[in-house]
Amino acid sequence: MALKRGLSGVQRIRGGGGGSRSVLVLLVFFCVFAPLVFFVGRGVYIDSSKDNSNASVKQNLDWRERLAMQSVRSLFSKEVLDVITTSTADLGPFSLDSFKKNNLSASWRGDSEDQTTLDVKSSITNAKRDSTSKDDSHQKVETPAKFYRRQLREKRREMRANELVQHNDDTILKLENAAIERSKSVDSAVLGKYSIWRRENENDNSDSNVRLMRDQVIMARVYSGIAKLKNKNDLLQELLARIKDSQRVLGESTSDADLPRSAHDKLRAMGQVLGKAKTELYDCKLVTGKLRAMLQTADEQVRSLKKQSTFLAQLAAKTIPNAIHCLSMRLTIDYYLLSPEKRKFPHSENLENPNLYHYALFSDNVLAASVVVNSTIMNAKDPSKHVFHLVTDKLNFGAMNMWFLLNPPGKATIHVENVDEFKWLNSSYCPVLRQLESAAMREYYFKADHPTSGSSNLKYRNPKYLSMLNHLRFYLPDLYPKLNKILFLDDDIIVQKDMTPLWEVNLNGKVNGAVETCGASFHRFDKYLNFSNPHIARNFNPNACGWAYGMNMFDLKEWKKRDITGIYHKWQNMNENRTLWKLGTLPPGLITFYGLTHPLNKAWHVLGLGYNPSVDKKDIENAAVVHYNGNMKPWLELAMSKYRPYWTKYIKFDHPYLRRCNLHE
Repeated sequence: MALKRGLSGVQRIRGGGGGSRSVLVLLVFFCVFAPLVFFVGRGVYIDSSKDNSNASVKQNLDWRERLAMQSVRSLFSKEVLDVITTSTADLGPFSLDSFKKNNLSASWRGDSEDQTTLDVKSSITNAKRDSTSKDDSHQKVETPAKFYRRQLREKRREMRANELVQHNDDTILKLENAAIERSKSVDSAVLGKYSIWRRENENDNSDSNVRLMRDQVIMARVYSGIAKLKNKNDLLQELLARIKDSQRVLGESTSDADLPRSAHDKLRAMGQVLGKAKTELYDCKLVTGKLRAMLQTADEQVRSLKKQSTFLAQLAAKTIPNAIHCLSMRLTIDYYLLSPEKRKFPHSENLENPNLYHYALFSDNVLAASVVVNSTIMNAKDPSKHVFHLVTDKLNFGAMNMWFLLNPPGKATIHVENVDEFKWLNSSYCPVLRQLESAAMREYYFKADHPTSGSSNLKYRNPKYLSMLNHLRFYLPDLYPKLNKILFLDDDIIVQKDMTPLWEVNLNGKVNGAVETCGASFHRFDKYLNFSNPHIARNFNPNACGWAYGMNMFDLKEWKKRDITGIYHKWQNMNENRTLWKLGTLPPGLITFYGLTHPLNKAWHVLGLGYNPSVDKKDIENAAVVHYNGNMKPWLELAMSKYRPYWTKYIKFDHPYLRRCNLHE
């Protein structure tokens, strides 16, 4: 009201004298404008420090003047502002220019500086809020402090977002590593498990509906048992009908893609019946009892099926496929149709030359033996210096000869022998032959209801243990008396590099050069030998590192000097009742060459392609020899598909004999 009266007084006296006009202008200034200028000026000078430059002071003054003028315009009309503007030049020391010129703010700096700054900021904020509410067209001014705080908030948000993204990536990486570790522990020796590495099962969610239907069938069986107990015949019949429908739809389906279109309707219908059964029949104790009984029954079935699948896996792994058997039969027939002079191999003079590179290969598989020879020759720098000594049984002798007569290995030398023609290899000289002819051993192999015929012993019921081809490796000096060194190769390997540098490796007086296979606690002597037997415990270290057969360089001179065959015979005689080790050639090999094995670089021999799905691809490609040890041999249907191409590239599938026997990739 006082302001209105003052303004009306100004209007009445406008026509009066100049003296009255000056008095009114001074009154308005001191009442309204002077206090505002006073505080604004004080805030300006408080914000500026003694070391500020003139440019920064001017910038702060301009900013606060603009803010003050916006606040004043919202309070006064244009006429009053014109009067104040024309009169401020006559205010003398009280004018704003005087405050700017004279550094009067120095006396205001002190202990009350912070509080004064807060008061000025509060006044400016209130004035700005009032001006905004009265005139929305006024532009909002963002202070430097607010701009700085906004930048800090944006940076914090960005940092937090990056942290969340990084945390998410770390979590995904941990899950992937955990999945890889779990995959390494999979027992792929069981036939029923090999297919998890097939491409068609890569999608984790491809069988969600199949699993749901199976779960529904399980719960329907539980409720059908309870319905029978409670005489709910209508519900029982409905549940049984739905179980049959679901089983019919499931059939042999292993993924959702195998299900028919009606599967979703069956899922929905079964869900409705289960909901009804839960409402009428649910009893926690009864449901728990039924599920426990079903679990025990399923556990017994799993044990039985696991034992059966293990036996079938071993049988499949050791059985020659029909196509390879066909190949062997056709080759045998054609071989015995040849005249005797056409059955001879060239370069027979190289067979006893110790200056050449000699290989020993014992096999009854024509195709596997051809891959070993072909891969070695294709990667050799000078094939003419390589000599292959093949030994097979009388059943495959004709086929093995015929194959290499039709497909000679270039300039290399090859010779095929029949193990049954070695007259010196008899039961009086060889303990293994004597043991294999015993009644106890025949019973162990051929009597199915043997009390020790559990699943753990099934792998020892292997035809290769009945063949002397598997034990010939302990008689190399008897087979090749004029040679100094020989490289022993299994028939389930491929050669990827020139092997001649291996003859230059210094074995340091040892007999056997082999790649060690022990890890942190795997493939050590205690895995193969019975250390509860005093003979084993007294002579060997249970933590000694094992090594692998499949690619072994043998120094035959040192062999004869140390009587390695005699050591083998001694321990084989002690193990007639299989109390020192189970059947096989690796345990007696570890014993015979104990302390006489030189460890080779691991790049010479990479193992595991017949059982381990996690072999590093770089290790395979850099290896000189790749070994398919295990049940999943590359010539079998249960071979791991990702490893098979390394083997098949050494086979010419357009060969007439292979085409006739339907052998293909």
